[in-house]
Amino acid sequence: MPYGAVPHGRVPRDPAQPAPPQAPAAHPGPPAAPERPAAPAQPPAEYTPTERSLPVMGPGHTLPDTPLVPPQDRPTVELTPVPDPERSQAPEGEGPGPLYVVGDVHGYLDELREALAAQGLIDAKGNWSAGNARLWFLGDFTDRGPDGIGVIDLVMQLSAEAAAAGGYCKALMGNHELLLIGAKRFGDTPVNSGAGTASFQAAWLLNGGQRTDMERLEDHHLQWMSRLDAMAEQDGHLLVHSDTTAYLEYGDSIEAVNDTVTETLQRSDADECWDLFRKFTKRFAFRDEDAGPLAVRELLDTYGGQRIVHGHSPIPYLLGEVGSEDDDEDGSTPIVEGPHIYADNLAVAMDGGVTMAGKLLVVQLPLEV
Repeated sequence: MPYGAVPHGRVPRDPAQPAPPQAPAAHPGPPAAPERPAAPAQPPAEYTPTERSLPVMGPGHTLPDTPLVPPQDRPTVELTPVPDPERSQAPEGEGPGPLYVVGDVHGYLDELREALAAQGLIDAKGNWSAGNARLWFLGDFTDRGPDGIGVIDLVMQLSAEAAAAGGYCKALMGNHELLLIGAKRFGDTPVNSGAGTASFQAAWLLNGGQRTDMERLEDHHLQWMSRLDAMAEQDGHLLVHSDTTAYLEYGDSIEAVNDTVTETLQRSDADECWDLFRKFTKRFAFRDEDAGPLAVRELLDTYGGQRIVHGHSPIPYLLGEVGSEDDDEDGSTPIVEGPHIYADNLAVAMDGGVTMAGKLLVVQLPLEV
């Protein structure tokens, strides 16, 4: 959401692990003491867009990778492999499951649970129940609504449960994630807003920041948000949060954009983070009848995909029927029944305007025109 109006992440573990010791021959000689393996290589300094593991602990915090079973006690017959329990629910050879996307949630946890349950993605207890389905959140989990941290906790929970079931639940970086990270890190530190002195703290409060969210915000929430990707491509759909071409300023590939955004947050420079937030708040690049389709095609030509799917701008805004989220006070907010397909059918808007008595959208892709 635009600042001042109503606006509305990766240190991979080194995949090379020491090879498991070979089983001894059928008639082994005297057992030899196991050799201590070389220390694992240090991980790269930067995060990558495809790995979101926690930082590797430094010297003094790792355990030597020594064999757990002495050679003399190891079996000399071939054992039948046991399937990985985390993958056992996904039938062998089965392709990826159905693809779903979720629009802006903004702290409306109850509405999110209801919408996910309606699509069969969670059960009555709020646990993942969709097997190998794939679920993407388009960002903006907090602010305006009553329980943004509860929303983040649910998304993190579903990410683990979906992976164990053979599917996945992933999320993109929204401008309100950038705003909350900035408010927590920089507080009232002045930033160059381009329109006078400003701060993340002031902007966060102005744009619906909830003090209860800040009170409950913990380090693992910040780490998770800071490692979110800015964009992704799935089944021909270019998934982004904001309906803006500003992504082009951060790289000419999805990987480059995601790396640049993450590295910017790692440097923890208030002005750099503010500029990133400001650009992510831009909107309406696809709405103009003539220029809109051209803007969409520029993004698709650069990053791939046949259709853009975004959140950020409430559908009533895009339709020109509501000017701000305060316009629903007289009950005149348009009824949103589903996503808005526009820009020569090249763009799909997913923000149903839950903050303005609209609808929290969870839909399966692709959508028919």
